[in-house]
Amino acid sequence: MILLPITLTTAGATALIAFWLALRTGNVRRAAKVSIGDGGDSALICRMRAQANFVEYAPFVVILIALIEFSSGTSIWLWVASVAFLVARILHPLGMDGMRYGRTIGTAVTFLLLVGLGLYAISLPLIAKHESKPTVIETVPVAG
Repeated sequence: MILLPITLTTAGATALIAFWLALRTGNVRRAAKVSIGDGGDSALICRMRAQANFVEYAPFVVILIALIEFSSGTSIWLWVASVAFLVARILHPLGMDGMRYGRTIGTAVTFLLLVGLGLYAISLPLIAKHESKPTVIETVPVAG
Protein backbone atom coordinates (compact mmCIF):
# COMPACT_ATOMS: atom_id res chain seq x y z
CA MET A 1 0.00 0.00 0.00
CA ILE A 2 1.41 3.38 -0.99
CA LEU A 3 0.56 6.23 1.32
CA LEU A 4 -0.04 9.66 -0.24
CA PRO A 5 0.21 8.62 -3.90
CA ILE A 6 -0.76 12.07 -5.19
CA THR A 7 1.91 13.71 -3.07
CA LEU A 8 4.57 11.21 -4.13
CA THR A 9 3.71 11.65 -7.81
CA THR A 10 3.58 15.44 -7.55
CA ALA A 11 6.82 15.69 -5.59
CA GLY A 12 8.63 13.37 -8.01
CA ALA A 13 7.37 15.26 -11.06
CA THR A 14 8.24 18.55 -9.38
CA ALA A 15 11.80 17.35 -8.84
CA LEU A 16 12.06 16.45 -12.53
CA ILE A 17 10.72 19.85 -13.58
CA ALA A 18 13.24 21.54 -11.26
CA PHE A 19 16.01 19.53 -12.91
CA TRP A 20 14.72 20.44 -16.39
CA LEU A 21 14.65 24.14 -15.45
CA ALA A 22 18.20 23.94 -14.10
CA LEU A 23 19.42 22.35 -17.34
CA ARG A 24 17.67 25.04 -19.41
CA THR A 25 19.24 27.79 -17.32
CA GLY A 26 22.66 26.13 -17.47
CA ASN A 27 22.50 25.83 -21.26
CA VAL A 28 21.82 29.54 -21.71
CA ARG A 29 24.41 30.39 -19.05
CA ARG A 30 27.09 28.43 -20.95
CA ALA A 31 26.07 29.95 -24.30
CA ALA A 32 26.24 33.45 -22.80
CA LYS A 33 29.54 32.62 -21.05
CA VAL A 34 28.20 33.91 -17.73
CA SER A 35 29.16 31.85 -14.68
CA ILE A 36 27.73 34.11 -11.95
CA GLY A 37 24.79 36.47 -12.15
CA ASP A 38 22.98 37.20 -15.39
CA GLY A 39 25.60 39.25 -17.27
CA GLY A 40 22.77 41.42 -18.59
CA ASP A 41 21.78 38.63 -20.99
CA SER A 42 18.01 38.82 -21.46
CA ALA A 43 17.60 35.13 -22.32
CA LEU A 44 19.52 34.17 -19.19
CA ILE A 45 17.45 36.56 -17.08
CA CYS A 46 14.25 34.92 -18.37
CA ARG A 47 15.53 31.42 -17.67
CA MET A 48 16.76 32.38 -14.21
CA ARG A 49 13.42 34.03 -13.36
CA ALA A 50 11.46 31.01 -14.62
CA GLN A 51 13.56 28.75 -12.42
CA ALA A 52 13.28 31.07 -9.41
CA ASN A 53 9.53 31.46 -9.93
CA PHE A 54 9.16 27.68 -9.83
CA VAL A 55 11.12 27.47 -6.59
CA GLU A 56 8.98 30.25 -5.10
CA TYR A 57 5.65 28.46 -5.62
CA ALA A 58 6.23 24.70 -5.97
CA PRO A 59 6.99 24.01 -2.29
CA PHE A 60 3.77 25.63 -1.11
CA VAL A 61 1.59 23.71 -3.55
CA VAL A 62 3.30 20.37 -2.87
CA ILE A 63 3.00 20.89 0.90
CA LEU A 64 -0.67 21.82 0.57
CA ILE A 65 -1.36 18.76 -1.59
CA ALA A 66 0.43 16.56 0.97
CA LEU A 67 -1.43 17.93 3.95
CA ILE A 68 -4.80 17.82 2.23
CA GLU A 69 -4.19 14.26 1.04
CA PHE A 70 -3.05 13.23 4.51
CA SER A 71 -6.07 14.88 6.13
CA SER A 72 -8.78 13.97 3.61
CA GLY A 73 -7.39 11.06 1.63
CA THR A 74 -6.76 10.58 -2.06
CA SER A 75 -9.38 12.06 -4.37
CA ILE A 76 -9.89 12.66 -8.06
CA TRP A 77 -10.08 16.44 -7.61
CA LEU A 78 -6.69 16.43 -5.86
CA TRP A 79 -5.23 14.42 -8.77
CA VAL A 80 -6.68 17.02 -11.15
CA ALA A 81 -5.17 19.85 -9.08
CA SER A 82 -1.79 18.12 -9.12
CA VAL A 83 -1.79 17.56 -12.88
CA ALA A 84 -2.99 21.13 -13.50
CA PHE A 85 -0.15 22.43 -11.33
CA LEU A 86 2.48 20.36 -13.13
CA VAL A 87 1.22 21.43 -16.56
CA ALA A 88 1.12 25.07 -15.43
CA ARG A 89 4.69 24.86 -14.18
CA ILE A 90 5.82 23.56 -17.58
CA LEU A 91 3.83 26.19 -19.50
CA HIS A 92 5.22 29.09 -17.46
CA PRO A 93 8.90 28.76 -18.49
CA LEU A 94 7.93 27.96 -22.07
CA GLY A 95 5.93 31.18 -22.02
CA MET A 96 8.97 33.03 -20.68
CA ASP A 97 10.75 31.79 -23.82
CA GLY A 98 8.00 33.14 -26.07
CA MET A 99 5.27 30.47 -26.19
CA ARG A 100 2.07 32.43 -26.65
CA TYR A 101 -0.03 32.52 -23.45
CA GLY A 102 2.21 29.96 -21.73
CA ARG A 103 3.39 32.32 -19.02
CA THR A 104 -0.08 33.79 -18.50
CA ILE A 105 -1.81 30.41 -18.25
CA GLY A 106 0.97 28.98 -16.07
CA THR A 107 0.82 31.91 -13.68
CA ALA A 108 -2.99 32.03 -13.52
CA VAL A 109 -3.35 28.28 -12.87
CA THR A 110 -0.60 28.36 -10.24
CA PHE A 111 -2.23 31.30 -8.43
CA LEU A 112 -5.70 29.72 -8.59
CA LEU A 113 -4.36 26.49 -7.15
CA LEU A 114 -2.32 28.25 -4.49
CA VAL A 115 -5.36 30.20 -3.29
CA GLY A 116 -7.84 27.34 -3.74
CA LEU A 117 -5.71 24.74 -1.98
CA GLY A 118 -4.82 27.24 0.73
CA LEU A 119 -8.45 28.11 1.42
CA TYR A 120 -9.43 24.44 1.38
CA ALA A 121 -6.63 23.58 3.81
CA ILE A 122 -7.77 26.36 6.15
CA SER A 123 -11.37 25.14 5.95
CA LEU A 124 -10.60 21.49 6.76
CA PRO A 125 -10.16 21.92 10.52
CA LEU A 126 -13.11 24.30 10.63
CA ILE A 127 -15.54 21.89 8.95
CA ALA A 128 -14.20 18.67 10.47
CA LYS A 129 -16.58 16.78 12.69
CA HIS A 130 -15.35 16.80 16.25
CA GLU A 131 -15.46 13.33 17.69
CA SER A 132 -15.72 12.61 21.39
CA LYS A 133 -13.02 9.96 21.19
CA PRO A 134 -9.52 10.43 19.76
CA THR A 135 -8.76 9.38 16.20
CA VAL A 136 -6.50 6.38 15.86
CA ILE A 137 -3.92 6.55 13.10
CA GLU A 138 -2.92 3.12 11.84
CA THR A 139 0.69 2.70 10.82
CA VAL A 140 1.66 0.25 8.14
CA PRO A 141 5.10 -1.34 8.40
CA VAL A 142 7.29 -1.03 5.35
CA ALA A 143 8.00 -4.36 3.73
CA GLY A 144 11.62 -4.98 3.27
